[in-house]
Amino acid sequence: MFDFVRNNTKIMMGLLFLLIIPSFVLFGLEGYSRFDDKGMVVAKVDGQKINQSDWDAAHKNEVDRIRASMPTIDVKLFDTPEAKYATLERMVRDKVIAAAAQKMHLVASDQRLAKELQQSPAIAALRTADGKLDMERYKQLTASQGMTPETFEMQVRADLSNRQVTQGVQASAYATTAQTQTALNAFMQRREVQILNFPAADFLNKVSASDADLQAFYDKNKDKYQSTEMADIEYIVLDIETLRQSVTINEQDLKTYYEQNLQRLSSKEERRASHILITAAKDAPEAEKKAARAKAEELLKVVKAKPASFADVARKNSQDPGSAVRGGDLDFFARGAMVKVFEDAAFSMKKSDISDLVESEFGYHIIQLTDIKAPKAQSFESLRPTLEADLKKQQAQRKYAELAETFSNMVYEQSDSLKPVAEKLKLNIQKANQVARQPANPAQAKGILSNPALLQALFNEASLQKQRNTEAIEVAPSTLVSARVVKHQPAATLPYAEVKDFVKRAFTQEKAAELAKAQGEQRLAALKAKTGSDALPNAIVISRENTQRQLPQVVDAALRADPNNLPSVNGVDLGAQGFAVVRVTKVFPPEPENKALMAQAQQQFTQLWGTAETQAYIAQLKTKLKAEILVPKPSAAKTKSEAQGA
Repeated sequence: MFDFVRNNTKIMMGLLFLLIIPSFVLFGLEGYSRFDDKGMVVAKVDGQKINQSDWDAAHKNEVDRIRASMPTIDVKLFDTPEAKYATLERMVRDKVIAAAAQKMHLVASDQRLAKELQQSPAIAALRTADGKLDMERYKQLTASQGMTPETFEMQVRADLSNRQVTQGVQASAYATTAQTQTALNAFMQRREVQILNFPAADFLNKVSASDADLQAFYDKNKDKYQSTEMADIEYIVLDIETLRQSVTINEQDLKTYYEQNLQRLSSKEERRASHILITAAKDAPEAEKKAARAKAEELLKVVKAKPASFADVARKNSQDPGSAVRGGDLDFFARGAMVKVFEDAAFSMKKSDISDLVESEFGYHIIQLTDIKAPKAQSFESLRPTLEADLKKQQAQRKYAELAETFSNMVYEQSDSLKPVAEKLKLNIQKANQVARQPANPAQAKGILSNPALLQALFNEASLQKQRNTEAIEVAPSTLVSARVVKHQPAATLPYAEVKDFVKRAFTQEKAAELAKAQGEQRLAALKAKTGSDALPNAIVISRENTQRQLPQVVDAALRADPNNLPSVNGVDLGAQGFAVVRVTKVFPPEPENKALMAQAQQQFTQLWGTAETQAYIAQLKTKLKAEILVPKPSAAKTKSEAQGA
């Protein structure tokens, strides 16, 4: 067949021409462009399109970010139409702000960018003892986020520019004292209430359950009595530790590494010095600084003329109380222990030398170098374990970087088996049985097979139905895993006989709550009819700040009662906990002595006001930039029914 095509090129071109041209006529160029399309357009901002694939990728990144910060969270919470739509709304908002920044020509300067990077804790941790940025670690940090240092800095610069769009609005927000007081009075007022509780627990012994009742309850609630969905799997791991164990170090390489790093691995040079300090603060008046310098110069002349008197002069004149009593002695110190100007002077001197005046942030120093402790070189044999560990780690890191892409590509391209990648990279295929979709106790789950991203990939449709390899998933720094399902045990309804005790407990609790509610509503009706106001508990004063250990639903009901219609009586359905009757009798203003809380609340109210104004401003920008979401917003009712169906 291939020989025929090769030998009859012109004929084949003619056939293809006849096949393709009619399809262009019938479907047009647009139909072919869809092959390169990123999916349907889901939103537009200032003429720019957001495609389905962009939306999907952004939502995945959002879920990954949340999962990284909260490893025990159930990612199913974000696999809902509402959660995905919220991601799209954030994307539109971000694009609106970015477009506005571009139209306003808002640009972050190099100085502003540098300041932002300097203030970043993650980057500050990369600085060495001399304050310089460790560029290798900086590159590793940006690479872990899928960026180069240049693209990372471009993103930070863009973020700074975008912030300028809304910062002015947020910062200019102002709430008057009267506005704040009106809003906070409603929130912080106190109310005198009488609360009559009907705990469901008090009615448990009044519930009787026949076998027929329990069977009917079980049939109605079968979805609550499901076995855990599990799978038998096989998986492979590519990590630095495994690669490190396979690394063999050449003896000559070890010796070369020793020679190249001897200075770093040996102990540091230390110096011993004494000093005389005449203090002068950096912000001291000029006259005071001149007087301090003059005194230091006089003492310098004395010790220069008679070096042996240095200790006595220091005891009598040094204004460093810690060292003056020891004749100015500071003992041995290495680089990094003293302020830089002092250290530079001390490490540039010879033994017994006396320095000229050295000015630091503390004042004026006269330094005498009293001893030098040379760095102690360690032998090759004593350092062998450290050298081997360092070299193995370095080679394993290089090897991991080389193999990670091969690993990722092979588990995807040959997705029906882990054997090819295991053989090529010399990795062991491991097995695990009864791996649960959701660990019994996510907070205590540990190890590779408890990783939420891996579990989500294992229990998706492609893995379960087609038994394909999962994608390569980074479950820890420099640790990639791919797994595949060998045998799947779906969740199933447990037989009634196995869960009868659980069914009885749930049935009894539900009926007890119903009895509590019925009695509570009966008492509520009597109070409203003013025929049952006797035997109510003593009144207590509650507020949102001081809830008196009442349930949130009870506090909310008390504070929502109409203050113009007192006494007010309301019932609160507490679900499985029972029922409560809340009678509000008086309303008190906030406690006047709580001024600190009021000041804090006013500040928070101003921030909320600024947030509201910012949101209104962004809404105007959306209109101006013709931002629109082209997919319908999921309704709460539909989302709820889909969740129940799932």
